[in-house]
Amino acid sequence: MFKHREVYLLNIETQKFLTELENCKLCEWQCGVNRITGELGVCRISIPHVASCQLHPAPPQSYTIFMAGCNFKCLNCQNYSIAHYPDTKTVIRGYVNPKELAKESINAINSSMGQFIGADRIFFSGGEPTIHLPYIEKIVEEARKIDPETKINFDTNGFLTMKSLKRVLKFTTSITFDIKAYNDDVHKALTGAPSEPVLRNAEYIAKHARDKLWEYRILVIPGIVDVEEIKAICEFMASIDPTLPVCFLVFRPNFVLDQYMGATWKLMDKTVEIAIKPDW
Repeated sequence: MFKHREVYLLNIETQKFLTELENCKLCEWQCGVNRITGELGVCRISIPHVASCQLHPAPPQSYTIFMAGCNFKCLNCQNYSIAHYPDTKTVIRGYVNPKELAKESINAINSSMGQFIGADRIFFSGGEPTIHLPYIEKIVEEARKIDPETKINFDTNGFLTMKSLKRVLKFTTSITFDIKAYNDDVHKALTGAPSEPVLRNAEYIAKHARDKLWEYRILVIPGIVDVEEIKAICEFMASIDPTLPVCFLVFRPNFVLDQYMGATWKLMDKTVEIAIKPDW
């Protein structure tokens, strides 16, 4: 159950734009739980909680809002302390009024430091922002009241319903999209979730919203997501469009896999070699 302050916030501020959380089906788990009353689905999050916010120089440069909670349980999660909130007992900011957070974000982007690093958009990450979609839509709405040209990046693991994905595409400027694995057994072993919805959504974006795609991101994990998985992912993506932007990320030990081997330069070179195969 909520603390008294959370109940107050819910009654005064979130009643209208978070009503769909009473039967939450934002992601492909479609749990249908009433998060407003404190029921918890796979993501383990009730009302939206902000973990932290900061100016971030990694492309696209931004003011990044890290949302707490995730609908995946990745064994290698680099942000596990917030992705597995509230079970990790991590100290976070909590619920923040969307209007206040929108103003904070615009001010940060326009600050001297924001301009110095080239920040030009609000970047929603996590955890997984999909589970907070109505809240994020409200922040974007308030931000564009201040500056109608506000750019938005949505960083996702791809496990959205098609309805949610289309909502995201309506307000985003750019999307960074993770593909954890191609084969379902590998994807389930790493994340706890099936791969099909992710691949479906990746294909939909490539075909219908290419202009919004910043890049697909693939984490290279030795012995897990390495040569064979990379080949499968590249074949899948090349069958859609061989010019799609892809960023290969180097795995470093984290969370459950904190004692696992990191990706080597040799493996990363092989990954690139596979990706630029001339006959895709």
